[in-house]
Amino acid sequence: MTHPQYTLVAKRAKHRCEYCHAPEIIFNLAFEVDHIVPLSKKGDDKPENLALSCRICNLHKLARIEGIDPVTEKVFRLFNPRIDKWEEHFLVDNKTFEIAGKTPIGRVTVEVLSINSTLQISARKIWYILGVFP
Repeated sequence: MTHPQYTLVAKRAKHRCEYCHAPEIIFNLAFEVDHIVPLSKKGDDKPENLALSCRICNLHKLARIEGIDPVTEKVFRLFNPRIDKWEEHFLVDNKTFEIAGKTPIGRVTVEVLSINSTLQISARKIWYILGVFP
């Protein structure tokens, strides 16, 4: 079932996953509306707490809001598309199609959401050929 605020969230995100930037247009199902701060952690359904997420990112995120930065070994929050700018925290390698975290928040998000899984990288190569990524 589609979230009642799907249209608003999808339009605001330009129909891209707000975590890995996957283009929704090439999927055979609508992306999901993610609660940035999960309802189980006192999040709400207000638009500022909602993000468009592909199924893979949403499955990995679950109710997580933080993780351990592999570089500093300190705890940092996950990327929040309502307050963070994607380009400040992530960089796409146009040869390997990996997404690198430029900051602790970016690195934690890449790790927790498994953004560079083999399947994700393979998909990005195809999306690049199709002209829909990055």
